[in-house]
Amino acid sequence: MEYTRLGQTGLKVSRLCLGMMTYGDPKLRPWNLEQDAADPFVRRALEAGINFFDTANAYSAGRSEEITGALLKKYARREEVVLATKVYFPVGHTPHDPNNGGLSRQQIFAQVDASLRRLQTDYLDLYQIHRWDYHTPIEETMTALNDLVRSGRVRYIGASSMHAWQFAKAQHTADRLGLTRFVSMQNHYNLIYREEEREMIPQCLEMGVGVLPWSPLARGLLAGNRTRDGQKLTERARTDSFSDALYGSPNDFDVIERLKEVASGRGVSPSRVALAWLLSKPGVTAPIIGASRHEHLEDALNALSLKLDAEDVKRLEEVYQPHPVSGHN
Repeated sequence: MEYTRLGQTGLKVSRLCLGMMTYGDPKLRPWNLEQDAADPFVRRALEAGINFFDTANAYSAGRSEEITGALLKKYARREEVVLATKVYFPVGHTPHDPNNGGLSRQQIFAQVDASLRRLQTDYLDLYQIHRWDYHTPIEETMTALNDLVRSGRVRYIGASSMHAWQFAKAQHTADRLGLTRFVSMQNHYNLIYREEEREMIPQCLEMGVGVLPWSPLARGLLAGNRTRDGQKLTERARTDSFSDALYGSPNDFDVIERLKEVASGRGVSPSRVALAWLLSKPGVTAPIIGASRHEHLEDALNALSLKLDAEDVKRLEEVYQPHPVSGHN
């Protein structure tokens, strides 16, 4: 396993982060795996040297955090892992609670304590805002996050998908008020969706912020879970409505066909090539991979040793066409 610093911090993380959204309550998401089924994936990840695990309070109404906490406690010492979770989306079934969700001081403090209980830990290595809150002043959010760092419940803070101007505003607010800055950006980035290369990633490079791409395989599309003619070949493809909102244009399948050509020429899977491409991009610290089958995890691990040459990269990238901004909602 390779390790690198998270942004400009002294914290070392594995070049792959195991995303725990796949593990949760199958009654809420049919493609989720419960704890017993998730167990071998976490064990294998740790055996392979992955020390970075990412979840969120909203995944399966908190069940993902519970599974993450239980399995990491079973197989690792707390100080050996880098544990990340997120806050923003409503949690549970309280539709009439106007304060369920968002990034107010009240919500951040309530949700961090709930996450700590579910994760069976007294601190988080990385606490991330899951989206931008248009209804709470950024000064309130940054001050609350800073107070969590000062209290010891959180070591570092990060952000997730938003516009580059919003991220710049948050960092400027932290500097202006003498508060803790974000050290990472978890954004939507893969071979099919590369709009982050225009502003967000250059900004992260300038700020020394680590990039943690979510959906590195486009929610399975780059691994072949759907076809150009509309066939959905896996349970997740059939039931993950968010994928339909993000992907499916004809150009997406042009990129997939080119990916398959390059992968065939290398004698490896398309997934491995797609991840190797992402790992080679400037600023990328650790793609957040999901795994519901053992070959998913092994493919990701093998991508670490695959080095693409300039011709491969050119062929993979030249068919891309601009996309509308997506993933911020």
